Amino acid sequence: MTRRRPNVVLIMTDQQRWDTVGGATPAETPYLDWLASRGTRFTAAYSATPSCIPARASLMTGLDPWHTGILGMGKGQPHCANLGPTLPSRLADAGYHAISVGKLHFSPQRSLQGFHRTVLDESRRHEDPGFVSDYTQWYQRVAPAGADRYEHGIDFNSWMSRPFTLPEHLHATNWTATAAIEALHDRDPSKPFFLNLSFARPHSPYDPPPYYFDRYHRTELPPAAIGDWAEVNDVPAERHDPNAWRSRRSEAEIHRARAGYYGSVSHIDSQIGRVLIELRRAGMFDDTLFVFCSDHGDMLGDHHLWRKTYAYEGSAHIPLQVTPPASWGRDVVAASDAPATLQDILPTILEGIGAEPAEGIDGRSLWGECAGDTAGRREFLHGEHSTCYHPSQEMQYLTDGRTKYIWFPRTGEEQLFDLTSDPYECVELSRRAEEQQRLRTWRGRLVDILAPRDAGLTEGDALIPQTDRPPLVSPAAADRVTRYV
Repeated sequence: MTRRRPNVVLIMTDQQRWDTVGGATPAETPYLDWLASRGTRFTAAYSATPSCIPARASLMTGLDPWHTGILGMGKGQPHCANLGPTLPSRLADAGYHAISVGKLHFSPQRSLQGFHRTVLDESRRHEDPGFVSDYTQWYQRVAPAGADRYEHGIDFNSWMSRPFTLPEHLHATNWTATAAIEALHDRDPSKPFFLNLSFARPHSPYDPPPYYFDRYHRTELPPAAIGDWAEVNDVPAERHDPNAWRSRRSEAEIHRARAGYYGSVSHIDSQIGRVLIELRRAGMFDDTLFVFCSDHGDMLGDHHLWRKTYAYEGSAHIPLQVTPPASWGRDVVAASDAPATLQDILPTILEGIGAEPAEGIDGRSLWGECAGDTAGRREFLHGEHSTCYHPSQEMQYLTDGRTKYIWFPRTGEEQLFDLTSDPYECVELSRRAEEQQRLRTWRGRLVDILAPRDAGLTEGDALIPQTDRPPLVSPAAADRVTRYV
């Protein structure tokens, strides 16, 4: 008798750092820790393009950003549309009922991209005429008259933080779990299901309910990591902007931001727990493959930076966990330090359900690493981001989880970090005489990756600064959309 394929639950958070799981910081995530205890946690997982739209495009397609055509959220970059074969479309072809609940960041916002059904929380994005998210429609029906969920006065890219001012059940994080449970009840019961459970937090605003904010606000928290190179990001003229992407903040401001952020992480974890409990109650938990990740991280004041788009650990290093169905009885290693990225999720899930592997993608299945096999692991991975907040921040980076090399095309500057001894990148090594051979090795690796693009980024064995040149645009961008950032 053919065994029924497992259900698949992809749990995704928005802007969650790698160090908020596994005990690296005070953030408490008991439900995610429970899943991790039954699977493999990838300790060197990275977002190849650490901002929302490009990261999600790579996850959904298994393609590197150069091949999705979306190199960031900067000038000349397309939105997430016309992605071609996607994870949900491939699972639908394999007989799955594909549902997404929460944030997608597709364009148009109601496009399905292979899902049979989407239930959306798009935060404050209203990019299409007449679009109103499902969360907003629900909120308008059930909230008390005159109750404003944004009355705390914090914008969606602010470094400020305070508790949610309304009853907890009205928070978008609670709604996402509730809507997911309802969607599971309404699914096609004749098919295995794929649930993309996508939370819009801990992305700012850092506004968890008071229970979660207070848990961390009254606790000693890690200070921001400030590198010996980071003064360039302390720009006094920008300090008064409540949405500043760079600026030196006071210890109290950083503590409040981190209390709100860690509180948001724990709040999400509690709502993930609601979904897991429901799956267990319905007898589906043991036959479900779980993958957990975020699209990118958040600097949280490290090196006087906020938000994402950077190559630094707070922005690019992400949590990633793969938990096989308990019914398989398969032994997996508890942790792997193999370099992994969002592109790997699609082939990992396809192999996990026994589907035909996808051809022409860049990601690779992680099941070998889950089994402890190191033979096929990649040596290092490559990431990039186009100009976004400021031209100086456009970047290309390489890492194997132990060393990180960064090149800034608009300035020609380089950075080199030893992540083993310096996991928060406080000591920059590129000018040290004893590190020049390591610097040349990693620079050469980036040249080898970029040279085939024939985009003017390299000449011989040199990287060519892009000062005053047009924004880098991938040829694949033309295949995606007519709407650009």
